[in-house]
Amino acid sequence: MLQSLVQDVRYALRQFRRAPGFAFTVVLTLALSVSVATAVFCVIDAEILRPLPYDHPEKIVDVASKSRSGYNQPASWPGYQDERAQARSFAALTAYHDYNSFTVETPSAGPVLLSSVQGTDNFFTVFGVKPLLGRTFLPGEEQDGKNAVAVLGYDTWKSYFGGDASILNSAVKLNGRAFTVIGVMPAGFRFPLNMRNTIYTPIQFTEPWMKDRGTHWLHRVARLKDGVSQNQAQADLSQVFSNIGKANPGHDGGRTVHLTPLAESVNAKTSGPLWALLGAVLAVLAIGCVNVAGLLLVRGVKREREIAMRAAVGAGRGRIVRQVLTESLLLALAGAAGGVLLAAVILRLMRVFLIHALSRGADIHLNWTVLGAAIAASVFATLAASLYPALRMSGVDPNRALKSGGSAGSGRGQHRLRAGFVAAQMAMTLVLLVVSGMLIRQVGRYRHTDLGFDPAHILTAEINLSPARYTGRDPIADFYQPLFTRVMQIPGVRAVGVISIVPIADWGSNSELHIAGQPPYPKGQERLSEIRMASAGYFDVFGIPLHRGRMLSPSLDRPDNPASSVVVNEAFVKKFMPSGLDAVGQRLDDADKQENWTHIVGVVGNIRQDIYEPPFAEHDYLMDSVPIKDRAAELSGMRMVIRTDGDPARIVPALRGALHEIDPTVPFKTPQTMNEVVSQTLVFERMESWLFGIFAGLALTLALVGLYGLVSHEVEQSTRDIGVRMALGASRARVLGMVMRRVAWMLGVGAVAGLALTVAVSAVIDFVIHFDAQKEAGNTLWLALLLIVAGLLAALIPARRAASIEPMQALRTE
Repeated sequence: MLQSLVQDVRYALRQFRRAPGFAFTVVLTLALSVSVATAVFCVIDAEILRPLPYDHPEKIVDVASKSRSGYNQPASWPGYQDERAQARSFAALTAYHDYNSFTVETPSAGPVLLSSVQGTDNFFTVFGVKPLLGRTFLPGEEQDGKNAVAVLGYDTWKSYFGGDASILNSAVKLNGRAFTVIGVMPAGFRFPLNMRNTIYTPIQFTEPWMKDRGTHWLHRVARLKDGVSQNQAQADLSQVFSNIGKANPGHDGGRTVHLTPLAESVNAKTSGPLWALLGAVLAVLAIGCVNVAGLLLVRGVKREREIAMRAAVGAGRGRIVRQVLTESLLLALAGAAGGVLLAAVILRLMRVFLIHALSRGADIHLNWTVLGAAIAASVFATLAASLYPALRMSGVDPNRALKSGGSAGSGRGQHRLRAGFVAAQMAMTLVLLVVSGMLIRQVGRYRHTDLGFDPAHILTAEINLSPARYTGRDPIADFYQPLFTRVMQIPGVRAVGVISIVPIADWGSNSELHIAGQPPYPKGQERLSEIRMASAGYFDVFGIPLHRGRMLSPSLDRPDNPASSVVVNEAFVKKFMPSGLDAVGQRLDDADKQENWTHIVGVVGNIRQDIYEPPFAEHDYLMDSVPIKDRAAELSGMRMVIRTDGDPARIVPALRGALHEIDPTVPFKTPQTMNEVVSQTLVFERMESWLFGIFAGLALTLALVGLYGLVSHEVEQSTRDIGVRMALGASRARVLGMVMRRVAWMLGVGAVAGLALTVAVSAVIDFVIHFDAQKEAGNTLWLALLLIVAGLLAALIPARRAASIEPMQALRTE
């Protein structure tokens, strides 16, 4: 048996040496098909299939709550305390937030800006992961006076503290305040999963947030008790919410809660598109298999006489099948090797995309599971594609094959089979073209959305002051105003300012408000408006126009005024103001005393906070109006925005110098242009569109190459028949038309099948992008027509070769 296998391998290698072009084409087709499948399976494996890096992750649930009017609404601190005290289904229910960053004074890199996750004392209990070094939080360690402790993420410990175990029980300064390092988490532990270089601390409270039920800022996750199902926990927590709502109807009445497995919550946005992406690569793999089957079939027809000779001298059918499958297996292994190498290159090129687009993008890499799957897919696909050609070759009648001339393989059944190959490839290619075209148009629409400002010349830079450094000082007078003056001296700078939340980059800080003198809102209805804290220069940087009233001014909107002033946007006016009522001069009844009610002093133009949504209602405060005693805490984390005459990236070195000239302890994080902010916001959509575009292009290439090869083969097999037709008077134009009509028929069948397949898989397409078959009918028909034209062009060369056959030469080929 072994000797027979060795002989088959040697025989296969001799065949490849005799036809290197054929072997190279098959291996390249397999490598291209397998590489994209392998790369996407790596993504699916890391993002969806691989368990979360926690103890019994199936017991961990995400706790999502909504306001009475349906808005997603995190918990307030008093609300969370009630939930934790009353719920009976959880081994641990933790609250956390990850909004802020820490300025960390590291021994090796100086002051750096690192991610911060602040959680309750049972935060790590939910995940059940023991620290690599030291310990995690103790009960009660979230209380003020006990909460100056920190746990380092593994990446933070390695990258910024040199992996030094002596860091335990030593002090590290976070935002200028000394924290004791009590532990280091093991490699692989992250929460949230998309956060790297993280420091975990107990929640750092401010007094108003601890008492205010109307301030919702805490996310929650929980671990179910042993033996408690998710449905039981859902019923339990829903009853808790009902009880809390009855006790506090003003803030908590009508709120609802929903539990979701953490793994499902993490992948809520990406799982559907990723599975659809897997479907797309399987289509590419199928097209590659059809191509390989076609190539093997063509190769088999050419070798019919050789196989017939082997059968005539005694080779059995099983032996012939085994030889053909051995050739296919060698091709499959070579294709798998090439596919794995290409997949590694694809993943390396996509790494930045993957890290930003997916929660576990940093964990995506080739592993033994994926390698095994890639090899298995390549072998299975190739053997499946070669099975019919192998059986067909082994079943050839030696007498017929030895007597046949150029007509071998030109029977009606063979014509139908080749036509089926072409139609199948065209149908699957059309679906991929439709999806990729829709995605590219969608990304284009988002990128050309009217944002309300021109992002082309705006630079954004994160500012993170150490509150402890500015305690008892005025950060506006001591830092921001000198920085603005210094930045304005940089050549090319036209305007500079700061804002608490940069448009498009982030959104979600809002509050419920009411216009004084207007009727109360209907029961169960909320009116929320986005809140921003900004400097006067922010409006100049973004070119936000004043429509009515006045702009905010440091000279008028002072911290010692009894009432604050805000400007609102047109979306605010539309949402809150009755028809005919001018917003300017109205007040928000947001304080106990009427003289402290906030004044609306101006109305400005809309800009988008979220690229996917129309402009939200927004009201903006001037940072100069913040009381001086509160400025160190309120203004420590801001985003500087700068408008320039030319490329904003050119001023980055000068900006670094200006920042450190004013305060060398402020970490300098590489700024982003607003164009980069927009691109990063759309990173998942861009990745989808690029991948589907690549897959569609690859599918189209494979389909056209397959069509070219099959038409060339038909021409070759029909040489004698064409010679006879031309000898009897058929013109070259008629022969060309005959070949092209047959190609057009095959392409037409493929296009019709593609249209039907597109409609049939519309539910799958909806996972990626909303698909309205009627609305997209015109674009789909255009793509089908272009696909037919591309196929006709691919077939033109072999068709012209058919028309150039000399009759006498063709007749002598018998």
